[in-house]
Amino acid sequence: MATPTSLQAPIDVAPAREDLIRAYRAMYTARRLDDREILLKRQNRIFFQISGAGHEAVQVAAGLVLRPAHDWFYLYYRDRALALMLGFTAEQMLLGSVGAANDPASGGRQMPSHWSSPELHLVSGSSPTGTHFVQAVGCAQAYRYLDPQSDEVTLVCSGEGATSEGEFWEAMNAACLENLPVVFLVEDNGYAISVPIEKQTAGGNIAKLVAGFPNLKRVEVDGTDVLASYHALTEAAAYARARRGPALVHATVTRPYSHSLSDDERLYKTVAERNEEEARDPLMRFPEWLVSEGILDRQGLQVIVHEVDQEIQQATDRALRADPPARGSAMQHLYSDKVDPTSAEFEAEPRFSGEPRTMVDEINLTLHEEMSRNPRVIVFGEDVADCSREASLAEVKGKGGVFKATAGLQIKLGCERSFNTPLAEAAIVGRAIGLATRGMKPVPEIQFFDYIWPAMMQIRDELATLRWRSNNGFSAPVVIRVAIGGYLNGGAIYHSQCGEVIFTHIPGLRVLMPSNSLDACGLLRTAIRADDPVLFLEHKRLYREPYNRSQHPGPDYTIPFGKAKVVKSGQNLTAVTYGAVVQKMLQAAAQVEQRYPGKTVEVIDLRTLSPYDWDAIRASVEKTNRVMVAHEDCVSWGYGAELAARIAGELFGNLDAPVGRVGALDTWVGYNPQLENEILPQVENLAAEAERLLQY
Repeated sequence: MATPTSLQAPIDVAPAREDLIRAYRAMYTARRLDDREILLKRQNRIFFQISGAGHEAVQVAAGLVLRPAHDWFYLYYRDRALALMLGFTAEQMLLGSVGAANDPASGGRQMPSHWSSPELHLVSGSSPTGTHFVQAVGCAQAYRYLDPQSDEVTLVCSGEGATSEGEFWEAMNAACLENLPVVFLVEDNGYAISVPIEKQTAGGNIAKLVAGFPNLKRVEVDGTDVLASYHALTEAAAYARARRGPALVHATVTRPYSHSLSDDERLYKTVAERNEEEARDPLMRFPEWLVSEGILDRQGLQVIVHEVDQEIQQATDRALRADPPARGSAMQHLYSDKVDPTSAEFEAEPRFSGEPRTMVDEINLTLHEEMSRNPRVIVFGEDVADCSREASLAEVKGKGGVFKATAGLQIKLGCERSFNTPLAEAAIVGRAIGLATRGMKPVPEIQFFDYIWPAMMQIRDELATLRWRSNNGFSAPVVIRVAIGGYLNGGAIYHSQCGEVIFTHIPGLRVLMPSNSLDACGLLRTAIRADDPVLFLEHKRLYREPYNRSQHPGPDYTIPFGKAKVVKSGQNLTAVTYGAVVQKMLQAAAQVEQRYPGKTVEVIDLRTLSPYDWDAIRASVEKTNRVMVAHEDCVSWGYGAELAARIAGELFGNLDAPVGRVGALDTWVGYNPQLENEILPQVENLAAEAERLLQY
């Protein structure tokens, strides 16, 4: 069970006098920065403000206990005082407020108070609440691979409202399962915007709710008391550094200002509540304690106040003169500037050997080769390991994934390199982001595309934005493998859907969908060796098809992203497609050409959906003057709509017929095979559209 929820015996070690003075300086600086930003916002000189007022005491305590550039930090938007303690300056914060080009956190790309510093190990924060919990777990896990002797810990901070998010519970479960050195600091000010704690958390106390988690250290503390907070965090950090497990510090704090300048707390807080908060204000209590203890006198306090006020005024003047982000810089840092997976560097000739192999076997072999080549590649997810109970491998063959794509990885490389996770898709991707941020190369698996949606926040708002939002300070080159698609009979709604267009719409994310084993090998290898997040879509129907087999092309075979393949040449119609529809389009082309002698169809397999090969499409359409786009996903608002619009917009003068489109009906995939066949595009649908365009 978790340890008791009260502070253990007081820790004898107290902060040094100079540390206490530094803590007060940070607290006062944080509050005055809040006040200055509020003034600037009312003058329309900045665009957003959110306050950390009332949280300063526990934050400076955390800054005294934890070590920047050694420990790792996932802060949230109220952690201004903690960011100052770790090394941020007032001027740097104000540069973020005005959205300046030299804002060190994001280069003017994020709201202020989203702290980020690779040098300090302060990982770029984001606005969604609670998403960073699972990333912190992955970050904490990384030490086992990178420096097993390290005593580093990962601190993740949050308000109490975010503990209602599912990622908090997924993170807590994973941290306790793996006994990871994570310190969860919950700064409980009693309100999630206007929702009070009794309407947010059952029982009103998150520390009590997590009591059942094993090996979890729980400490409750008055977060407006610097010394008590210092003792609490010292105890929690020591527990995690000793590798005894994770710790949770529940610190009760105040929020004397409204949630943000978009909120007015007078609409839901009584005068009595606000007066009570004022009486507990750490900016009033702590300096009085410093004077009573003889650490500072009144004159010393005034000197700090004067110095900070002067510093903030000078920093404000400089920040208001700072240049905004340069015109033309918006597209910078969407992708890596170190590795270009679209370049000729990844064009490789196959060196074939062995018998023809299925697509799933090629994926498996490629994973084996890349994991052997790079010790930082790790594979995890639901059911991906051979057997979680390693001792049982003497008696059982091992699973290795529901489709056997990861079979043998654990047996060959060990359970640290290939392991099962809880059934929690957000945590799978979130942990991967944290691991990748530290320099690991995670290749997590989402078992079925239909179940990827719990991880959508992690993929869209976290993974794909990290490099851009941190202005190239951080990145997470994760490769997410996902089984996708229908044509299986019996898969129905939850095992047969496509929906790739939803992900190709996400800037910063590469999306791949091979149609055969050779391309699966080459594209997967490029994805693993690249430096960008990749969604690698593996069509289930294609895993074991006889027609798409290939000999193994060798351990260094790669294919550039954005390079389509003309799988069949033709002169009279271009068919652009990918995935399982490639083979069906080839069959349809053969039927059409038999019925229309002298007419030929060119079939292009895109292979990568983002980026896609516009040059190949253009060249073919300029030759054939007719084009159709075909895919398995729904036809309306589908992937083909973008291609059709661009073709019509840029190649209209070359067209002798409208742009054709074929896709699934605008509904879900049904269970009955006859129903599924009606819904998904078939050879006859493709042939009919090809004939219509040829006859136009």
